[in-house]
Amino acid sequence: MHKIKGPAIFLAQFLSDQPPFNSLAGICRWAAELGYQGIQLPTSDSKIFDLERAANSQDYCDQILQTVHEFGLNITELSSHLQGQLVAVHPAYDKMFDGFAPQAYRNNPSARAEWATQQLKAAAKASARLGLKTHATFSGALLWPTLYPWPQRPPGLVELGFTELAKRWLPILDAFDQAGVDVCYELHPGEDLHDGVTFERFLAATGHHPRVNILYDPSHFLLQQLDYLAFIDIYHSRIKAFHVKDAEFNATGRAGVYGGYLPWQERPGRFRSLGDGQIDFKGIFSKLTQYGFDGWAVLEWECCIKHPEDGAREGAKFIREHLINPTQTAFDDFAAVDSNEHFNKSLLGL
Repeated sequence: MHKIKGPAIFLAQFLSDQPPFNSLAGICRWAAELGYQGIQLPTSDSKIFDLERAANSQDYCDQILQTVHEFGLNITELSSHLQGQLVAVHPAYDKMFDGFAPQAYRNNPSARAEWATQQLKAAAKASARLGLKTHATFSGALLWPTLYPWPQRPPGLVELGFTELAKRWLPILDAFDQAGVDVCYELHPGEDLHDGVTFERFLAATGHHPRVNILYDPSHFLLQQLDYLAFIDIYHSRIKAFHVKDAEFNATGRAGVYGGYLPWQERPGRFRSLGDGQIDFKGIFSKLTQYGFDGWAVLEWECCIKHPEDGAREGAKFIREHLINPTQTAFDDFAAVDSNEHFNKSLLGL
């Protein structure tokens, strides 16, 4: 067994125009002072990290690593969640997702998708230059508006949707394969990859591509009422990244899983800071350790109640206290006896 690395923190929710959150050095100093050992680095803000430059310049990547290491930190993964979302967008969401792309690619879905594809390929090159082995992203979605089958989905629609999604991702996956980096999809409502079944559909559509893997985030499974511990038993071989994010589901007589368009504070299912929700993290860390997960435990802070800086400060301690130092011996080794085939046969009367 291996020990999970951490604590680490996903920086996307903390970036702003105000110091220390407006520069890589500033936010690294802040994270290190809170006790974090790793950062998951977004690639959508060039003030913090210039993705295209990183894809083409080893010197730039060395400078990034020097800054990060100066504060005793490591980069856990690069994140391309926003760009991954744009690889596949249903027309119903065109206007809302246009803001994820530069101005030049808005109101042009095909150009926007091509830009996103090139961004992902750049992320593969940049990850390799930084010495990373995993990458965090979203899958995008073509089928999401048809999630609930009313009106009935016509035969073949789901199959066609996953075939097209795989077609768009295969050149990207091949680029990551050449770079030696696993693509870890965060299984998330709003994405066509949002649970185990949809992950399996996509995996099959890509011909079981070796770079198709999972960013495990139990908060999204709790809100879907999915067994997030059994999920690890089933898919542990494909879990290569881990977001430590808490959530709670409080059933009401007025709203359920879909939330009734309520604001986050009033929804039955809502994200919470670590330790304030219902997720069994002792069980999660135990199972991931049992199956040999040796990646990073990365805090993704999202809470509709608590201040983000409080959540970040508490999160470092929470993760550290849940890390398990795996045993290298069996608990009953003290009672072991020497054995050989002849001795074993004698015990069986053979």
